[in-house]
Amino acid sequence: MRNRLLGTGDPGIHPLRKMRTIASGLRYSVLHDFSVAWKLAASLPVLVGALFFRAWLDALLIIVVTAVVLMAEIFNSAIEALCDFVEPQHDEKIGIIKDMAAAAVGIVMFTWLLVLGFEVLEILSGFP
Repeated sequence: MRNRLLGTGDPGIHPLRKMRTIASGLRYSVLHDFSVAWKLAASLPVLVGALFFRAWLDALLIIVVTAVVLMAEIFNSAIEALCDFVEPQHDEKIGIIKDMAAAAVGIVMFTWLLVLGFEVLEILSGFP
């Protein structure tokens, strides 16, 4: 895709190629990053439960918080990989950068766990 600001890259945008890139990145993240895979696996049954009870707003909230936590995990993994690529040896500054990325994931994960927890309690209370 062409970067209009810098004037670099290929001209034009090809939506199918962009979708293939997105799918490839998500597939790689799910298959090679356990933190992404388990969060996706934990969200799916809760989402199915919300859809089963036709709680559409709850289902949308689960989708949003799951997307945000997956984005945070993928960004965290990318930042860690980039830091390790730039400086393979132990560096205190790199450690601080990695800790900050992990803290961002922690904040988002807390919210994700709250939403899933409340939703599981609501689903369980719906059974006689």
